Amino acid sequence: MHIVCSDLEGVFVPEIWIGVAEKTGIKELRLTTRDISDYDILMKKRLAILDKHNLKMQDIQEVIESLDPFEGAVEFLDWLRPRSQVIIISDTFTQFAGPLMKKLGWPTLICNSLSLNKDGSIIDYNIRQKDGKQKAVLSLKNLNYQIIAVGDSYNDITMLKAADTGILFRPPDNIKNEFKELPVSYNYDELKKIIRKTLETT
Repeated sequence: MHIVCSDLEGVFVPEIWIGVAEKTGIKELRLTTRDISDYDILMKKRLAILDKHNLKMQDIQEVIESLDPFEGAVEFLDWLRPRSQVIIISDTFTQFAGPLMKKLGWPTLICNSLSLNKDGSIIDYNIRQKDGKQKAVLSLKNLNYQIIAVGDSYNDITMLKAADTGILFRPPDNIKNEFKELPVSYNYDELKKIIRKTLETT
């Protein structure tokens, strides 16, 4: 039995924080886990920027509501579901994810959460578990599942390496060149081919 574990942003939907940066004009919010490998450092930067500019949860949710899945993402998930169980394992937050999960057909999601003030300001973020992507994959492997993992950023690498098959999807050159041992796909057709071959041979 196989399970496909995939990242969310960069694989099925645009990066939320880049969307916020484009709407607000705050260039520093364009930084993602493609740029900064330490997620704690990245999130502390983001929270400091939100506080500085008085941005609230509602401001971010308005951006999220305007985002749509990548072209072909919904069709890819529809293709995948009859062939394998699918779990989205993301460093996003429950308060962000709802509109995007609805547009993707409500796949199973494992993610983190935020702490909010009554005025809607974001005061902290709560990691479900340190290196939770890797640990989720290892837990599923302990249940005797074969795991195919898909991701695009530094925070996906331990998950990809823990999986039986790890696949980079549209990675930036710095990540592709740093982790040359991982197969790379640049569109959903290429991703299908790798997954199909894996399902047929394992």
